[in-house]
Amino acid sequence: MPQLPVLPLSQTSTNRSTTVNLLVASPTNLHFSNPSLRSSSQHPRSSAVSLIWVVSRLSGLPTFWFRQCDDIRWTTFPAKEKNWNVALPGRFLKERKIGDLNEAITLHRDALKLRPVEDEGGDRSDSLHELAFRLFLRYETLGTVDNLEEAVALGREALALRPPGHPVRDFSLNNLGAYLRLRFKKQAEVCDLEEAIQLLRAALELRSPGHQLRSQTLSNLILCLSSRYESRRLVQDLEELVTLRRAELELYPRGHSDHVASLHNLARDLRTRYARTAAINDLKESIELHRAALELRTPGDRDRSSTLHELTLCLSSRYDRLGMAADLEQAIEFGRAALKLLKHGHPSRGESLHNLACNLRKRFMKQTAMQDLEEAIELLHAALELRPIGHPDRPSSLCELAFCLSCRHGKHGVAKDLKEAVTLGREALKLCPQGHPNHGMCLRNLGRSLIRNSSAETTAIRDLEESIELLRRALELHPIGHPDRPSSLYELALCLSLRHDKHGVADGLEEAILLGREALGLYPPGHSDRGVILHSLACDLWKKFQYLREAAAVVRPTSRADLASALFNLSQHLWDRFQEQVMMTDLDDAICLATYALELQLPPEDDSITTWLQRLTPGENSVELVIPGHVVDNLHAIANYHRARFQNLHDIVDLNEGITFYRRTLQFRPSGHPNHASSLHDLAQCLADRFREQTTATDLDEAIALQQEALHSLGHGEAGYDISRRSLATYVQMKIRTQVAVMSSDISGITHLDVAQAVRSVAFETLKTMPTRLLHTHSGILCNRDAQVSHFLSSPQYRQLVSQCKTCEPNQQMELIRTEVSRHFQYVTLSHRWGSREPSLLDIEGRGIYSMPAIGGLRKLQGFCAIACESDYLWAWSDTCCIDQHSSAELQQTIGSMFAWYRRSALTVVYLSDVPDTGSLGSSEWFRRGWTLQELLAPRTILFYTQNWTLYKNLTSANHKEDAAVLAELARETGIEPRFLTDFCPGVDNARSRLQWASSRLTTQPEDIAYSLFGIFNLHLPVLYGESAEHALFRLLTEIVSRSGDISVLDWVGESSPFHSCFPAHIKYYQCLPPHPYATEQPMAISEGLSSCEILPDIPGSPTVQPVQSRTPDSNVLSEVHDIHSPARVPLARFFGRLLALPCIPYQVIATQLKGADPSTPNYTYSIQASGLTPLDIALSVKLEDITRPQAVLHLVRPWHSKLLGPSTDLDAVTDQQILSALGTPFNALLLTELPHNEHKRIASSTLITAQPVNRASILNSKIRIFNVV
Repeated sequence: MPQLPVLPLSQTSTNRSTTVNLLVASPTNLHFSNPSLRSSSQHPRSSAVSLIWVVSRLSGLPTFWFRQCDDIRWTTFPAKEKNWNVALPGRFLKERKIGDLNEAITLHRDALKLRPVEDEGGDRSDSLHELAFRLFLRYETLGTVDNLEEAVALGREALALRPPGHPVRDFSLNNLGAYLRLRFKKQAEVCDLEEAIQLLRAALELRSPGHQLRSQTLSNLILCLSSRYESRRLVQDLEELVTLRRAELELYPRGHSDHVASLHNLARDLRTRYARTAAINDLKESIELHRAALELRTPGDRDRSSTLHELTLCLSSRYDRLGMAADLEQAIEFGRAALKLLKHGHPSRGESLHNLACNLRKRFMKQTAMQDLEEAIELLHAALELRPIGHPDRPSSLCELAFCLSCRHGKHGVAKDLKEAVTLGREALKLCPQGHPNHGMCLRNLGRSLIRNSSAETTAIRDLEESIELLRRALELHPIGHPDRPSSLYELALCLSLRHDKHGVADGLEEAILLGREALGLYPPGHSDRGVILHSLACDLWKKFQYLREAAAVVRPTSRADLASALFNLSQHLWDRFQEQVMMTDLDDAICLATYALELQLPPEDDSITTWLQRLTPGENSVELVIPGHVVDNLHAIANYHRARFQNLHDIVDLNEGITFYRRTLQFRPSGHPNHASSLHDLAQCLADRFREQTTATDLDEAIALQQEALHSLGHGEAGYDISRRSLATYVQMKIRTQVAVMSSDISGITHLDVAQAVRSVAFETLKTMPTRLLHTHSGILCNRDAQVSHFLSSPQYRQLVSQCKTCEPNQQMELIRTEVSRHFQYVTLSHRWGSREPSLLDIEGRGIYSMPAIGGLRKLQGFCAIACESDYLWAWSDTCCIDQHSSAELQQTIGSMFAWYRRSALTVVYLSDVPDTGSLGSSEWFRRGWTLQELLAPRTILFYTQNWTLYKNLTSANHKEDAAVLAELARETGIEPRFLTDFCPGVDNARSRLQWASSRLTTQPEDIAYSLFGIFNLHLPVLYGESAEHALFRLLTEIVSRSGDISVLDWVGESSPFHSCFPAHIKYYQCLPPHPYATEQPMAISEGLSSCEILPDIPGSPTVQPVQSRTPDSNVLSEVHDIHSPARVPLARFFGRLLALPCIPYQVIATQLKGADPSTPNYTYSIQASGLTPLDIALSVKLEDITRPQAVLHLVRPWHSKLLGPSTDLDAVTDQQILSALGTPFNALLLTELPHNEHKRIASSTLITAQPVNRASILNSKIRIFNVV
């Protein structure tokens, strides 16, 4: 049931006091104490107020009553008239007699007739508002859809009469939103839900915190967003839901009757968001909220079981994520408590049995207690009895039971269990085909069972191959962020490794390692499953490097300690090879192996290397260390590896890691240790390197102190003495130079230390306008902004800049820094047609692309970076790998910034993969893709490359946009004038032309065709992946009209949008029409002889002409009307919610005749006569009789914009000649049909409707009317 607010009145009118002394004898017999009020003809306005008063008593809903429909609670608010302060429920409320409500509606209709126009007191809008609410009540009582439809229409009209700034506009917004939500529930029209959300958001803005009705609008908006999330699953809706739930909870403090329900609902939505985004803080907060709710839902509370159930799910999810045993124990405890409350026959008992069984199985996996496994199997059998064939949750219980039976087989080796597990797994998979939400779970379950079944020699390889195939398919269904992805990765890696061991299939070992590394990265330190995955990955790495060293005869390590030792030895082998061949992959692998070796040696009480090292200290009374020497060697080796990688890649992260591990090494090599001095020297070198990068004085001071201590511990002539002495001298000289630079600098200049800070500030300021990540073209490494700045600070250009700053004038230093920084960070962008196997951020992050296999999209990326490098640019950007495709926030930022990024690029390389060296531009698919339009228009400099990375036609021009032949070819292929190709300015000007440029282009995601135009129109709108293409285009066109009032976007031919009749359903409908003609300098001759009311003669054999009934102005309430000679007062086209207020010159249709029909096309041709126009023909895809109401008025209209008169026309002094010159030409007309409540709808035509004014008088006598179009 919906929640609707009080129906308010507008400002109290002065003459309502005349109706104070009213007496009601019966609903049908009214007696007025004042005889002068008995005649409505004498006092129509007073009679209207009297009728309203009677209606309030009959319906039980005075205008100051509010109904919250779920539990039918009634709340009063202050009335606006002194005699209405006491609210009487009335007969309908007490007795629920529909006759009272019907009579109330009839009286309201009578009152509405007596209020034909809005006055200062807001009487008409009040009547509209109140009648709409009574109709809603009748819809709630009888379910008659017509009542709801009329309530919506009346609500729209009331809202139009309450413009922004009106004191009770929030009531109209809120109620209309609620009506539309009800209609969405009835008819499932998405446009109703979208409009309801928009209206309720606007109402919520007006009902700021502290407003007494804010909670009702919050509730309505929450219901709408919940409905949209259930149908479209957009994370943005979920984000807003959580925000609104928090606001709702603030309105219901502890002690409020709705406080517990608000806690429960917020917690449930947070758990849902965790399931989508994997944000652990959401899960933690959900648990805390459910605990608070559980305290308030004491034993005996009817809702306690639901809170126990939700809390169990949350704790189980956190155990899956973090592996905290306490969470699992509590989940089992609360699961048992919930099950006790759900007696046999309760609809949720099956789910409770299943969840408790899952948690018991998880505890068995951790503690191997068979009683847990046996109980889980028993519970699952009971759950399956409650989930017979056809039950939607039966597959999940089948999968879980199969898994438990497979585990019992692993413990006791009973073949029957394994056979049953496989059978159950296949049954579950059959019940969950592709597309079913549990398909991935069934794939994994069957795959696990087949792994165990592969021990039989006759079926080993077959079962193993099937298992791998199933687990691959499951992994595809578990993308990044999915809670089951880590376990899916691990299981597939285990299968591939097992196939390598048992059947000698070597090509899957590398894949097993990649999968294992990703799985390990998804399990944080301290997770109960991290150790198992680490051990499996370490074994695979040992196998890999033993294979590469051709040392397969080496005994395979079995214990964790032996495996750690073997990995460390392999890392040293790779380190030696790196020093000989300088292959970065060897260094990366060495760091990986040494780090895993160290983690394998963690004691049980430590959950990470960091906590372990922090806990360990040298013995207090002995020089003996509490950890073995080989572990210290491991620490020292990792430090060496990180420093070497920093020296090659200049990533400050590696340098910081090196310093951390050198400090830990020094901690376990105290004074007197044979390697104490060398450890001091190593740490000092790293600190000095960091000083060179960041010029932090404390780093240099510590480096000096460490070298002094090293010299003190070494005797003259000992190994390392001379190296430490020279290093100390170097560090001291660095400090002296720094201090001299500070002392000698002019007070207005920049010192040596200031230069670094100034460069960093200017660099980060410059990078704010650039893409977040860029590829370094020399190394092929993807760098974030910190890494980009670090590259510059370690470059020769920086050192040269420092030197120049010392010699140039102080007032020139900042300009010099800005110039050099801008030059250094010039970047190249790639424009291309996406192909298969494009590299993503995760594929290349932390790796050099030049060392990766040149396959698929990587080959293209490598070729692009090589071109950028050859052109002497350090930085490059591609939309494939330089953005995080899985982050909705980053996608929003990227789409909003992409035009600016291409505009600011030094060069855009367009790669035409489908154009051979001798081909032409027009043959490329690149010219038919949506995103490439802005990539053509935005850049100042473009070079086209063919499929072999050769310049198009071997042109040597530095910019193909400056080559006349290429520019002419581009204009021919795109239909875009050369002036726009070379100097395009984003904005909403020439909107129709820009839409036409995009009309023949396509995108992979349908909604992207609208998103790809955001930058071209310089608009910043939300990116809502999952919405329909029609709605995305509707939002774009609405924003264009709202910003500019541009009517040219209404020029299209085709099918209308489901969201607004004035907009097309697809951008392709802009193809065939030219841009909207504004003022012309060539007026055409106008006939003086045709009558504006002339009827077409009958055509033999054709249907007769159907005259269209004409209404007088008195019988049709018109909108705003303006004189054609005073155009300055005419407002631009604008939107009010989903209502378009469109200024037009109208020509009423007075006769229509069907000339021809072809239902197979379908196509219907009509001859039309309209007052003031010459006769014309129109073509429609539907019959007029099918889409217009009986007696509805038709208009051909010319949408109005002041630009029609020309850009230089003085709108305050328009002459007849200017009007005739501008409006005497044929124009593109729109056909509008009238709807109830002064609204209109456009009828889409199959061809252009070209209309011509009939004579001079018809132009000069024209009026401009505002049409409300839906």
